[in-house]
Amino acid sequence: MNLRPKTLPNETDALQKMVLDYQLTVDELQEKIQWYEALVRLLKHQRFGASSEKCPDQMELFNEAETLVDALNPEDEPPEESRGHQRKKPGRKPLSPHIPREVVRYELPEAERVCDCGHALHEAGEDKSEQLEIIPAQIKVIEHVQVKYACRACENGLISAPKPAQPIPRSFASASVLAYIIVAKFMDSLPLYRQETIFKRLSIDLSRATLSNWVLKSADLLTPFYDRLHQHLIQQKILQADETTLNVIQNGRDGKSKSYMWLYQSGGHEAEYPIVLYEYQATRAGAHAVNFLQGFSGYLQVDGYAGYHALASDDRLLVGCMAHARRKFDEALNALPKPSRKNKLGRVQTALRKFTRLYALEKQFKNLTREQRYLLRQEKSKPLLDDLKHWCDEQVNKTAKDSALGKAIRYTINQWDHLSRYIDDGNCQIDNNAAERHIKPFVIGRKNWLFNQTPRGAKASAVLYSLVQTAVANNLEPFDYLKYLFTELPKLGRHYEPDALDQFLPWVVAEKIQSLK
Repeated sequence: MNLRPKTLPNETDALQKMVLDYQLTVDELQEKIQWYEALVRLLKHQRFGASSEKCPDQMELFNEAETLVDALNPEDEPPEESRGHQRKKPGRKPLSPHIPREVVRYELPEAERVCDCGHALHEAGEDKSEQLEIIPAQIKVIEHVQVKYACRACENGLISAPKPAQPIPRSFASASVLAYIIVAKFMDSLPLYRQETIFKRLSIDLSRATLSNWVLKSADLLTPFYDRLHQHLIQQKILQADETTLNVIQNGRDGKSKSYMWLYQSGGHEAEYPIVLYEYQATRAGAHAVNFLQGFSGYLQVDGYAGYHALASDDRLLVGCMAHARRKFDEALNALPKPSRKNKLGRVQTALRKFTRLYALEKQFKNLTREQRYLLRQEKSKPLLDDLKHWCDEQVNKTAKDSALGKAIRYTINQWDHLSRYIDDGNCQIDNNAAERHIKPFVIGRKNWLFNQTPRGAKASAVLYSLVQTAVANNLEPFDYLKYLFTELPKLGRHYEPDALDQFLPWVVAEKIQSLK
């Protein structure tokens, strides 16, 4: 850009006007440079910085802790926090008591139980130490022998003893094998080609195509159960939703277009039935959420994505995610130069402290009843929310619209009705982090297997991820639960009523399934 004029005017007024115009241009360019520098710092942090979000001066919370003595019964009062620093004792974490143990006892031979003085030695105690032993996966073949019976008198034909229904007919895949493969891929993020290699080391020749076919057929078997969980999900009063991208090669659209995996789960501090369901869709259109949640009424907690706004109605209220709003300010902090980040009186730092105080209260209210939490939120959280809103309204016109701080403030103001709605019900949570935690296994798995080949494979992944994460949400071991389903579901036959599946719901069979340690 060449700002230098070819000629200068002789008039003083014209020269002054030219200088002012040039100064304005310089100011605009400097503002753009600062914006780009902030953007570069933010991108560097996102690429190379720590992923955790820490608020400056978090230790100040200990000086601002709200007392609950007046609002709680003495027996419900949380224990007093000590300000003194307690050093953790070094040492290894003990092995779980649930692990089977084999005791190996070391004793001196009888001939050596004699002291140097000539007297016999007696037992004076024991020294115990533990060592972890690994037993590799044991594989065996179950040979099913159906005895045939015939009548010598009439010779009317043969009668065979019945064989239990199998999860995949005419296949040598047992319930345990299918559960193992599914848990390995959809919980441990182990792609099928790696499982193929592992089976080869165990002298089992299972091609990737066979494994893939088993996964698809397993999803087909579990789809009616998935649909039944869906029916129970929309009956809940608080739900949480989130979505993430997914690459599907043969999706019938432009190869560069993204597909999406949606997640819906029962939410709230006291969810009646923990259910986590994934749904594959080719787009991010809000109509997908509308269709999936048809019949639901209550609170729906989501992030600021506008696609969810179509769900809002008189009997379906949207609750925002305070963590998303706070994250915007954290990004604004990382966009600042390093010296400015240490300024405790900075505007970004001031906003972050306001969010931290809100979260500090939620930590105190965590173990309370729904009614107690509602009353204390109205008493203590509402004034802090009002203060945050007032601060944002004051700062919005003092902050550049395109700056990171300006975007954070405007996001908070635009989403305020949703962000502050969590205090209207003691069972609502302050953020949508629970849904993000359940969608994280899919994101981790996506980094390993990268894409789905077909929409059918993506839909199968949604069903299987749903069953695995629902088991986890109910504190059930996914392998044991899936093995149970693959064993029992085939016994229902082809034709049955949907409510026949209720006997297999995770909260119904919890006593039969091993729990997560």
